[in-house]
Amino acid sequence: MTSEALGQCLGAHPVVVRRTMGLLREAGLVSAERGHNGGWRIAADLETVSLRQLHIVLGEPALFAVGHRNEAPECLVEQAVNAALEGTFAEAEALLMARFADVTLADLARDFARRHAERRTRQE
Repeated sequence: MTSEALGQCLGAHPVVVRRTMGLLREAGLVSAERGHNGGWRIAADLETVSLRQLHIVLGEPALFAVGHRNEAPECLVEQAVNAALEGTFAEAEALLMARFADVTLADLARDFARRHAERRTRQE
């Protein structure tokens, strides 16, 4: 697929898609071809690529939108809240990363194929 097509599917700007796909290309997970029939193609074995691997390749972005705040570092209430949340978020992230390691792109592809077949059957 082209960056433009991927961007349209994801609701993202093609430049953001190209930047992200570039990271995946550097890791050997995708390849790119220029030209009329060009675009991005998966270059890795789907059975061996886990969500954990993708998370690492993409720079280990934050998993939670909430968490440790440092807006008023001298505030004792903020310090107490941060201390309480720190361990909880670390435990949750460890569990999530363990689960990410167990899910491969092949698992996602199989689930997609099943859902797509069910949708086509309902539409017929």
